Amino acid sequence: MENPSSNSMEPQTPFDPNSNMNPKTPSKTNLIPGFNSYHPSPSRSIYSDRFIPSRTSSNFALFGLPLSPKSSNTEDSNSGYTSLLRTALFGPDSGNVVNPVTPEKGVRGNGRNLKRPNCNIFRYKTETRQRLDSLLPYEFDDQMRGVSTSPVKVPRKVPKSPYKVLDAPALQDDFYLNLVDWSSQNVLAVGLGSSVYLWHASNGKVVKLCDLENDDNVTSVGWAQRGTHLAVGTSNGKVQLWDASHGKMTRTMEGHRLRVGALSWSSSQLSSGSRDKSILQRDIRAQDDYVSKLSGHKSEVCGLKWSPDSRELASGGNDNRLFVWNNHSTQPILKYCEHTAAVKAIAWSPHLHGLLASGGGTADRCIRFWNTTTNTHLSCMDTGSQVCNLVWSKNANELVSTHGYSQNQIILWRYPTMTKVATLTGHTYRVLYLAISPDGQMIVTGAGDETLRFWNVFPSPKSQNTESEIGASSLGRTQIR
Repeated sequence: MENPSSNSMEPQTPFDPNSNMNPKTPSKTNLIPGFNSYHPSPSRSIYSDRFIPSRTSSNFALFGLPLSPKSSNTEDSNSGYTSLLRTALFGPDSGNVVNPVTPEKGVRGNGRNLKRPNCNIFRYKTETRQRLDSLLPYEFDDQMRGVSTSPVKVPRKVPKSPYKVLDAPALQDDFYLNLVDWSSQNVLAVGLGSSVYLWHASNGKVVKLCDLENDDNVTSVGWAQRGTHLAVGTSNGKVQLWDASHGKMTRTMEGHRLRVGALSWSSSQLSSGSRDKSILQRDIRAQDDYVSKLSGHKSEVCGLKWSPDSRELASGGNDNRLFVWNNHSTQPILKYCEHTAAVKAIAWSPHLHGLLASGGGTADRCIRFWNTTTNTHLSCMDTGSQVCNLVWSKNANELVSTHGYSQNQIILWRYPTMTKVATLTGHTYRVLYLAISPDGQMIVTGAGDETLRFWNVFPSPKSQNTESEIGASSLGRTQIR
């Protein structure tokens, strides 16, 4: 058991106030009923477990406050601290606030003249509404108020140069043809003169698929959705179907009288547009060359695209018309006549049902947006040059347009604001051909300068800048044949 300190108190006996005994020595004879403590000497130090700070030792110079003169009154010695606390709580104009008076100080006589405390101390005053930064114990910099705590979104950087260039000899400079398409199996098909070449993006290997006979030329190519079969339109009005994996032609389909410049797949259904102004619907499972014929255009059909849900077919022609068809009608269900030049560029949005984009030729130069569900014209953007192709991103609400006269540029747009994300240049002729990679990040463009250029323009599905299998192929410039 620890020894009690010298200052510990033994059990005490109350003393008689009238006694002459030393108060330090407790009296055991003079008892006062109900009084069980004693009064120590004022000169004796008292120790306890409570810490009571002394404001007289505070350094008020840190707060820029003048030291108050020493006084025996405790309230005067603490006036600096009280003033600082009042200013922090009630604002700089609170100097006229009267300290509340305790009843002991305010009672006079029988307590009838009790001094009333300040009645405004708990009242909500407009002039005391302050910003939180005014209560901080340090000065709040004005520049700090303008700093946003939310993370700043860094804009995506789009490379301004192609990561690969292929020489494509005999790539025709013809606005009404569609000679480039990229399959879901990552194989690029290109029509060069009377031949079709396949470029495997995974390893850069080039294979010749076919050579047409009798002075026939390739006027369009289109991959089936599975990426195993390729449709080839010819200048003689025929459509050939090729098994690309085995390098064999499976059938030839007729029906058009003139060249076939546009092709589009929907499952096992193949649509072909021709210079004879007609669109033929073909079912490759049937023995007949075509199952229905769509008539409506007054000039060559140069644009053809099925919607992602395979319910609507959009067609554009050299008659400046944009038509929308369904699976059950041989006449267009929607007709749009706002374009003032040929409509080759057509693209359905993969993000919003019924959203269709179309672009006009040299005399038009506009990209227009349509809602085929409500049959409304949504907006129009004048690009300043001939619109040759359009394609939507699969991973973001963006689209790319390629252009001809007179700037031959490639523009990446953010929809629906139609703000330019990037403008890419490099082709010296009209950028007539466009296809998108199966992962949705790369595009390939072709022009009459006989080059194919590969660009990294769209974000990945997870917006990660990871190098794809396509980008892993060798960089530089090579020849496709």
